[in-house]
Amino acid sequence: YFLVFAALSLFQNWLIVSVTTSILVSIQFWGKTLYRFIFQPVVAKLISGAKMLSRVWDSQPRVIKFPRKHQRSSSANGLKRQKRDWVIPPINVPENSRGPFPHMLVRIRSDQDKAVGIRYSITGAGADQPPSGIYNIDPISGNMFVTQPLDREERASFHLRAHAVDMNGNQVENPIDLYIYVIDMNDNRPEFQNQVYNGSVAEGSKPGSSVMQVTATDSDDSTTANGMVRYRILSQTPNTPIPNMFTINSETGDIVTVAAGLDREKVSQYTIIVQATDMEGNLNFGLSNTATALISITDINDNPPELTVRTFSGEVPENKVNVVVTNLTVMDRDQPHSPNWNAVYRIVSGDPSGHFTIRTNPITNEGMLTVVKPVDFEMNRAFMLTVVVSNQAHLASGIQSSLQSTAGVTISIQDVNEPPIFPVNPKMIRFEEGVPAGTTLTVFAAQDPDHFIHQIVRYSKLSDPANWLKINKTNGQITTMALLDRESMYVKNNVYEATFLAYDNGSPQASGTGTLQIYLIDVNDNAPVLIPREAQVCERARPNSMVNITASDADADPNVGPFVFELPSFPASVRRNWTISRLSGDYAQLRLRIPYLEASVYEIPIIVSDSGNPPLSNRSVIRVKVCPCDSNGDCSATGAVAAAGLGTGAIIAILICIIILLSMVLLFVVWMKRREKERQAKPLLIDPEDDVRDNILKYDEEGGGEEDQDYDLSQLQQPESLDHIINKPAGVRRVDERPVIAESQYPVRPSLPHPGDIGDFINDGLRAADNDPTAPPYDSLLVFDYEGSGSTAGSVSSLNSTSSGDQDYDYLNDWGPRFKKLADLYGGGDDD
Repeated sequence: YFLVFAALSLFQNWLIVSVTTSILVSIQFWGKTLYRFIFQPVVAKLISGAKMLSRVWDSQPRVIKFPRKHQRSSSANGLKRQKRDWVIPPINVPENSRGPFPHMLVRIRSDQDKAVGIRYSITGAGADQPPSGIYNIDPISGNMFVTQPLDREERASFHLRAHAVDMNGNQVENPIDLYIYVIDMNDNRPEFQNQVYNGSVAEGSKPGSSVMQVTATDSDDSTTANGMVRYRILSQTPNTPIPNMFTINSETGDIVTVAAGLDREKVSQYTIIVQATDMEGNLNFGLSNTATALISITDINDNPPELTVRTFSGEVPENKVNVVVTNLTVMDRDQPHSPNWNAVYRIVSGDPSGHFTIRTNPITNEGMLTVVKPVDFEMNRAFMLTVVVSNQAHLASGIQSSLQSTAGVTISIQDVNEPPIFPVNPKMIRFEEGVPAGTTLTVFAAQDPDHFIHQIVRYSKLSDPANWLKINKTNGQITTMALLDRESMYVKNNVYEATFLAYDNGSPQASGTGTLQIYLIDVNDNAPVLIPREAQVCERARPNSMVNITASDADADPNVGPFVFELPSFPASVRRNWTISRLSGDYAQLRLRIPYLEASVYEIPIIVSDSGNPPLSNRSVIRVKVCPCDSNGDCSATGAVAAAGLGTGAIIAILICIIILLSMVLLFVVWMKRREKERQAKPLLIDPEDDVRDNILKYDEEGGGEEDQDYDLSQLQQPESLDHIINKPAGVRRVDERPVIAESQYPVRPSLPHPGDIGDFINDGLRAADNDPTAPPYDSLLVFDYEGSGSTAGSVSSLNSTSSGDQDYDYLNDWGPRFKKLADLYGGGDDD
């Protein structure tokens, strides 16, 4: 037992030592690893920064002396050479220092400060120039201070000059240049130019395809780690097909695809959070910022359109066009309303005559199978079409068409009752004009296209402008009801048109129209006529005294000219006094045969014949006025009157009528003048109801009293004396303008006029005012008279109708019947 116990004890101690040793070794290994890769760089940077700041900020401020001028003589010519001054090293000041301020930077010192009293000063931007007050110097000791924290991003360096002068202001040393550099601290985060970036990449893109670029800037010094920005992707949403579909260049910010499998139909957009970190991307010491990148997956035509079913069906009535037979539905997973999605339908078989077409609905992308050419049930009762659908854009490389892009369409044609059809429409026939009534012209029959249905066709007349024709209701036979006249107004270019209707007994009833054209052959049934019907010639035969005659015929060739013109043998005076000669086939000239013929009107008969077989003749009469002519061969006025047949008696009768008419007009004018004078001489009568005297006139507005209006009341007051009125020049009626010409004299009314003289007085005054050139316009302020200055009545403005004071109005009963109404209103006491 003792040995066993001792062995177990030894094993236990060994085990404890071994485990402890392993733990210590592991701790030592991981401690060295952590120290080497994590803590050592951090501590090194901290120590380095602390040392730098200690050297820059906490070390003993150094002394900067003005350089001395060293001179030595030249052995050759005695010239002196000056040595170059020492270069003053720059002064480094860290930004964002916490102080305390003012903090001493350097000490400026001159070697001559022991011999003379020196005063130090600094100049430049930051001292005595904007931004002033950042640096100052003790003028006696030469200690230079910074007075406030600095910001490198606002100003990275300062250039100052130090001066040394004696107590009298004389320069002791040459100024020295001091360069102060602000040491950058990592106090600014990287800033993205945009918070949201938008990019795109085509679906199916290969790895390495460029997507977009994000850019962030850091205001810190870009030459140090403080301003060196690095990028990385924090997250991707959604994480399909893999979480890392994209990668970013850490230095440039370019985002590229890293894996295949982009499919717009599965994921149309990715959201990526991008982080920018300074300190060269060190997450422990660097400052970071984030932005969002939205990557849209653009569509390519990688999905062929597929018809939803393999067979479509529809039906359409015959003879209908622009009718949609059926809608072909299609499915396409590409982006809607894009060339990759828009469907294009084609009929590849089953419609050799082109009866159908397929139009694409731009909204639903469905194919609308439409009839564009009428179909006939009797010819085709059904159609079997093969339809293929594709996209406007070609399929992407490597994508094959689907078997479901082809489908069949079955179309059934519905039979409808079709109208009867005239085989020849319009139908032309030829007949001579003058065909008697009851003549059968032709049979204008129609055919029923519905061969599978037995129907009866009937006929009726639809249009017959001259009412010459009739049609048999049963067989369509056309018969005349009157003579056919080629010269009728209803015949155009020798053709007469009539329209007939053919209808069946189907349900619903259908009808068709047919046009019958009758070409009328001309016969010589119209005699020629002469124009003009009236003319005039001189009473003495002259070369240019003649009448040109034209013959016309309503018939057509050859039943027209050339015409034959001749004078009849009876009466004999016609051929004795006149002669006629033909100029051409349609024209002739009529002239005097004798040297002189008495002025008068003569009716000359002329016989004209056409060239028909047999020819037709016509006896036309032309009224020829024979009159005396002047030297130019024109009829004179007297001769024209005489030739017209107006004798002396007719002329005298016309003159008498004119005199009677003028006398009636003169009598009417005299009667109107006399009536006007009677109206002016009639005394003025005034209706008692219109007499304004002793009547109370009611107006819409009472207005205020004299004291409430800005009026010149002196014009209405009674004057103290009447001298200025008595001495007033006659005729003056305006006070604002004195006339400069003689004025009209207005009538003076007697002091006690008789009532009968009122009308005369008003009329006389009206005429005087109308003739007065100095009278003002009707809308001017007129002063007719003065009431005077001493008005016996006080101002009515003092009356207050709403006063509640006691007032006795009983005295109104004593003023007569005219004030009875006021007495009843105000004299009642407390009855109210």
